[in-house]
Amino acid sequence: MTNLLVARLTALALLTNALAPTQLDAPIVFTEQQPSTFAATGALVSAVADIDRDGDSDLFVGFGGASNRLYRNDAGVFTEIGAAAGVADARATRAAAFGDMDADGDPDLLVGFAPGAGSVLRLYRNDAGRFADVTDAVGLSMNTGAVRQPVWVDVDADGDLDLFVAFRDRANALYRNDAGRFVDVAADVGLADTRRSVGAVWSDLDADGDLDVVVGNMDGDANAVYRNYGGRFRDVADSLGLAWGGRAPRDSTNGTVRPCVADVDNDGRLDLLFANYGPPGLFLQRPNGAWRNDAEAWGVAVDGRYDSCALADYDHDGRLDLYLNGTVTQGRNWPDYLYRNRGGRFAAESSAVLRVAADHGAVWFDRRGDGTVSLALTGQGPHALFDADLPAAVARRALRVRVLDGAGHATRAGAEVRVYAAGTRRLLALRLVDAGSGYDAQSDAPVAIGLPQSGRVDVEVTWPAAGTRRVVRRRGVPVDARRLVELRVP
Repeated sequence: MTNLLVARLTALALLTNALAPTQLDAPIVFTEQQPSTFAATGALVSAVADIDRDGDSDLFVGFGGASNRLYRNDAGVFTEIGAAAGVADARATRAAAFGDMDADGDPDLLVGFAPGAGSVLRLYRNDAGRFADVTDAVGLSMNTGAVRQPVWVDVDADGDLDLFVAFRDRANALYRNDAGRFVDVAADVGLADTRRSVGAVWSDLDADGDLDVVVGNMDGDANAVYRNYGGRFRDVADSLGLAWGGRAPRDSTNGTVRPCVADVDNDGRLDLLFANYGPPGLFLQRPNGAWRNDAEAWGVAVDGRYDSCALADYDHDGRLDLYLNGTVTQGRNWPDYLYRNRGGRFAAESSAVLRVAADHGAVWFDRRGDGTVSLALTGQGPHALFDADLPAAVARRALRVRVLDGAGHATRAGAEVRVYAAGTRRLLALRLVDAGSGYDAQSDAPVAIGLPQSGRVDVEVTWPAAGTRRVVRRRGVPVDARRLVELRVP
């Protein structure tokens, strides 16, 4: 055998090993981080963003009456700076959303309060990590309303972020951003839904080039799936079979708290998961655009009272895993579930994260920028932060992708990130830029994508905008979570 042939065979073997999936069959151990730092109780919402542009994700936590907290992340270590940053409101906080509403390169913060003295919405403009209240100046003052899900999203694709807000007790709002002033146009475009809304998430569900919104409603109200027809919206939930999200129809004790959009079965199409009061729903999208509830087949049709569905590939096998958050209601602490995606079925796992009396907020993010994902929880007990413990080589087998506008500032909420085996159209992962995934919360953070292989991949971003699907590609990207992949979509 010639030396040249030996060299070629050796290179082929190395490439094959690099591309071969590495499965971690044993349960993943989750380790609690900084428990004394995260000891305060009674938190409701949490969201992450890099507020100081130092390259790591900071954590905002809103409480039910105690002072809100903002934890600055310094290379994975958190320090509470809420008062110094100007966001330590001691008012019951029900919602939070990060988004660069003024496109200056740093994320601003929208907070939603329970009714009380002053506006139930408060917008903080971020100036290098210091926040100033600009609510009145931008036209967002509102003295009444049970605020639930806020989402920063460029609905009209005009280059600035608009604001959608779901309300539990009044018509939902869509505030169009007109040169930094916000005007509610929900009634004009068909989104002023008066049902008892809680959760909402935006995505291009029908892949027609514009952003649609799924709204979860409570107290026996049907859910809405608002399809975007050139800037006007029509509820098509009933015709798609999605009106009840897997729960009992017209049952006042049932409702949907949180709809989540994700490619659960890795077929390149967006699926819907509903965290309900009642059994969860898992509606997988078929090639013809139809939907079917596969919650029972996938092992998640467990009757309960759920507040959050949070998805991430915490074991880096290329499949999205699920944290399903039980709530505390009527004197009962409904159980949480950590489900590992085994391909065609979710398998419930025991874990340290389940020891926390968590309800409401749950968010996955990469706190250290090394590929390992963390899970931040809020609830009746201490809010908590857990790391999924992975071998270093497996942890690095991931991508962190940031999708920005043409100026490199505001995040393209609702954009789709696809990863392919290099030089092929073999799909390895489809993920979304956050457009309302948390419990009444939105984060502004890189998309964390675990992968079943190392080597190189091709990354493709699709941005649905005004009837077009703008696509940007980068080929031959090294799989290494320590490197941030930034893509701009004009």
